[in-house]
Amino acid sequence: MTSTDFLFSSYNRGKLVDRSESSEVMVYILAFMLSFAVVILLIPPLGRLAHRLDFVDKPREDVERKLHRQPIPLTASYAIFTGFFLTYIALTKEISWETAALVAGGMLLLTIGTVDDWYKTKGKDFPALPKMLVQVSAAVLVFTSGIAFTGFVNPFNAEYVMLPIWLQFILTILWIFGVTTVINFTDGMDGLAGGLSAISAITLFIVAMTKGQTDSALMAITLVGVTLGYLKYNKAPAKVFMGDAGATFLGFILAVIALDGAFKQATMLSIFIPILALGVPIFDNIFVVIKRFIQGKAIYQADASQAHYRLLRAGLNQNQVVGVLYLVSTCLCLSSIILMLVEL
Repeated sequence: MTSTDFLFSSYNRGKLVDRSESSEVMVYILAFMLSFAVVILLIPPLGRLAHRLDFVDKPREDVERKLHRQPIPLTASYAIFTGFFLTYIALTKEISWETAALVAGGMLLLTIGTVDDWYKTKGKDFPALPKMLVQVSAAVLVFTSGIAFTGFVNPFNAEYVMLPIWLQFILTILWIFGVTTVINFTDGMDGLAGGLSAISAITLFIVAMTKGQTDSALMAITLVGVTLGYLKYNKAPAKVFMGDAGATFLGFILAVIALDGAFKQATMLSIFIPILALGVPIFDNIFVVIKRFIQGKAIYQADASQAHYRLLRAGLNQNQVVGVLYLVSTCLCLSSIILMLVEL
């Protein structure tokens, strides 16, 4: 048996069977390296294909949100999707219902996101309703596979409170749809959405590792690999974008990791761990949604009201804005880890 076979055999149905800490660490290192390498290798040829197909985000000086000044390929999403699932499936070596739901949901988001991105290349806006229906459908697939927010531990008697199915369904769908949306809304500046997703994924990885949730840890470290691979080409000045297809996919996977990890056996206090881990996009976009609602604008109407645009208008340059939001996100993520340690 080769060392790689040994690593693969330590997984069964998406869960580690071999409890050796050294073998777990080796699997996580392999997951990070493989996912990172796949994205690094795929982005350049996909970018060249995007230019040939004119599948690029064109600069528009009349739109405040368009900060780039040359056409940028919108094909990083396919590298991210491939890198994540190629790595995850290779290391689990078995397609469970949960994995099948993730793949199917991810493909739905990739498809509708591609359509949306194609409209943008033509200077048009794709209707919000079809996007919303597909995103909700992806969330429903995850719920039916068994990944859900099922309840919490009662702080007064330490008993687990199982929520009724209808409430589990509503909370699960709202969480997945919400995180998918806020990560997409955050994708407005070079390196921002990818970097924030990487910071959140690292935090969820630490939480999953601490709680012994090996499958969630594997998904999280794989997501770290694909996001850092993407950031190699997306840091300012960006050479490639992931578009709506990639941003919604990252949000979808982050939401599922939290459901399958941090939210499991959650107490009333630890429910805030994943919320803090995703604090910057969640809190910023809650503010944006409230502001749009007060102003009578459609919630899905793209504008320049997110924190990164406000900081840019305040006089910071792009790198400074991204650095500030990275710092805030890191502080919130450290707070979530401290909260977890207090719980332990």
